[in-house]
Amino acid sequence: MTQSGARHNAGMPLDPQIAEQLKRDADGLFCAVAQQHDTGEVLMVGWMDDEALHRTLTTGRATYYSRSRAEYWRKGDTSGHIQQVREVRLDCDGDALLLLVDQTGAACHTGARSCFERGLPVIAP
Repeated sequence: MTQSGARHNAGMPLDPQIAEQLKRDADGLFCAVAQQHDTGEVLMVGWMDDEALHRTLTTGRATYYSRSRAEYWRKGDTSGHIQQVREVRLDCDGDALLLLVDQTGAACHTGARSCFERGLPVIAP
Protein backbone atom coordinates (compact mmCIF):
# COMPACT_ATOMS: atom_id res chain seq x y z
CA MET A 1 0.00 0.00 0.00
CA THR A 2 1.31 3.43 -0.86
CA GLN A 3 1.24 6.40 1.50
CA SER A 4 -1.68 7.84 -0.48
CA GLY A 5 -3.66 4.68 0.15
CA ALA A 6 -4.19 4.07 -3.56
CA ARG A 7 -5.26 0.49 -4.30
CA HIS A 8 -5.61 0.63 -8.06
CA ASN A 9 -4.66 2.90 -10.92
CA ALA A 10 -8.32 3.73 -11.49
CA GLY A 11 -9.27 7.26 -12.44
CA MET A 12 -7.59 10.48 -11.47
CA PRO A 13 -5.75 10.81 -8.16
CA LEU A 14 -7.26 12.54 -5.15
CA ASP A 15 -6.33 16.22 -4.85
CA PRO A 16 -2.99 16.24 -2.96
CA GLN A 17 -4.22 19.01 -0.62
CA ILE A 18 -7.04 16.74 0.48
CA ALA A 19 -4.92 13.56 0.54
CA GLU A 20 -2.35 15.09 2.88
CA GLN A 21 -5.04 15.75 5.50
CA LEU A 22 -6.15 12.10 5.69
CA LYS A 23 -4.93 9.49 8.14
CA ARG A 24 -5.41 5.95 6.90
CA ASP A 25 -5.30 2.55 8.56
CA ALA A 26 -2.76 -0.11 7.56
CA ASP A 27 -4.93 -0.99 4.54
CA GLY A 28 -5.13 2.63 3.35
CA LEU A 29 -8.73 3.04 4.51
CA PHE A 30 -10.63 5.56 6.59
CA CYS A 31 -14.11 5.51 8.05
CA ALA A 32 -16.98 7.37 6.35
CA VAL A 33 -20.21 8.03 8.26
CA ALA A 34 -23.28 8.83 6.16
CA GLN A 35 -25.81 11.16 7.75
CA GLN A 36 -29.09 12.50 6.33
CA HIS A 37 -28.32 16.16 5.64
CA ASP A 38 -31.63 17.67 6.77
CA THR A 39 -32.63 15.50 9.75
CA GLY A 40 -29.26 14.51 11.22
CA GLU A 41 -30.22 10.82 11.13
CA VAL A 42 -27.12 8.61 11.09
CA LEU A 43 -27.62 6.17 8.23
CA MET A 44 -24.57 3.95 7.87
CA VAL A 45 -20.81 3.57 8.13
CA GLY A 46 -18.62 2.57 5.21
CA TRP A 47 -14.96 2.54 4.33
CA MET A 48 -13.15 4.65 1.76
CA ASP A 49 -9.71 4.98 0.32
CA ASP A 50 -8.38 7.87 -1.76
CA GLU A 51 -10.00 6.59 -4.95
CA ALA A 52 -13.42 6.15 -3.33
CA LEU A 53 -13.24 9.68 -1.91
CA HIS A 54 -12.14 11.07 -5.28
CA ARG A 55 -15.09 9.37 -6.99
CA THR A 56 -17.46 10.69 -4.30
CA LEU A 57 -16.20 14.26 -4.59
CA THR A 58 -16.22 14.34 -8.39
CA THR A 59 -19.56 12.60 -8.99
CA GLY A 60 -21.63 13.73 -6.02
CA ARG A 61 -22.63 10.11 -5.34
CA ALA A 62 -21.29 8.22 -2.32
CA THR A 63 -18.72 5.60 -3.34
CA TYR A 64 -17.22 3.19 -0.81
CA TYR A 65 -14.59 0.47 -0.77
CA SER A 66 -15.88 -2.97 0.19
CA ARG A 67 -13.36 -4.73 2.41
CA SER A 68 -15.09 -8.10 2.02
CA ARG A 69 -15.37 -7.94 -1.79
CA ALA A 70 -12.18 -5.89 -2.33
CA GLU A 71 -13.92 -3.58 -4.80
CA TYR A 72 -15.52 -0.16 -5.09
CA TRP A 73 -19.28 0.23 -4.88
CA ARG A 74 -21.40 3.27 -5.49
CA LYS A 75 -24.36 3.34 -3.13
CA GLY A 76 -27.56 2.59 -5.00
CA ASP A 77 -26.18 1.25 -8.28
CA THR A 78 -27.89 -2.11 -7.73
CA SER A 79 -30.60 -1.22 -5.18
CA GLY A 80 -31.64 2.22 -6.42
CA HIS A 81 -31.15 3.52 -2.87
CA ILE A 82 -28.69 6.26 -3.77
CA GLN A 83 -26.82 8.69 -1.58
CA GLN A 84 -26.54 12.10 -3.22
CA VAL A 85 -23.73 13.86 -1.36
CA ARG A 86 -24.45 17.40 -0.21
CA GLU A 87 -21.31 18.01 1.85
CA VAL A 88 -18.20 16.16 3.05
CA ARG A 89 -16.55 17.00 6.37
CA LEU A 90 -13.23 15.75 7.71
CA ASP A 91 -12.94 15.12 11.44
CA CYS A 92 -10.33 16.86 13.60
CA ASP A 93 -7.91 13.90 13.50
CA GLY A 94 -8.23 13.33 9.76
CA ASP A 95 -9.16 9.67 10.18
CA ALA A 96 -12.90 9.83 9.52
CA LEU A 97 -15.29 11.59 7.17
CA LEU A 98 -18.87 12.69 7.60
CA LEU A 99 -20.92 12.53 4.42
CA LEU A 100 -24.04 14.68 4.57
CA VAL A 101 -26.31 13.01 2.06
CA ASP A 102 -29.77 12.99 0.61
CA GLN A 103 -30.69 9.31 1.00
CA THR A 104 -33.19 7.74 -1.39
CA GLY A 105 -34.77 4.63 0.12
CA ALA A 106 -33.01 2.35 2.58
CA ALA A 107 -29.40 2.96 3.58
CA CYS A 108 -28.87 -0.45 5.19
CA HIS A 109 -28.29 -3.65 3.22
CA THR A 110 -31.06 -5.23 5.33
CA GLY A 111 -33.62 -2.88 3.80
CA ALA A 112 -33.87 -0.67 6.89
CA ARG A 113 -33.68 3.10 6.59
CA SER A 114 -30.65 3.18 8.91
CA CYS A 115 -28.07 0.59 9.94
CA PHE A 116 -28.45 1.87 13.52
CA GLU A 117 -31.94 0.70 14.42
CA ARG A 118 -31.00 -1.85 17.10
CA GLY A 119 -30.81 -0.35 20.56
CA LEU A 120 -28.68 -1.71 23.39
CA PRO A 121 -29.43 -1.27 27.08
CA VAL A 122 -27.28 1.27 28.88
CA ILE A 123 -26.44 0.26 32.42
CA ALA A 124 -25.12 3.29 34.20
CA PRO A 125 -24.66 3.89 37.93
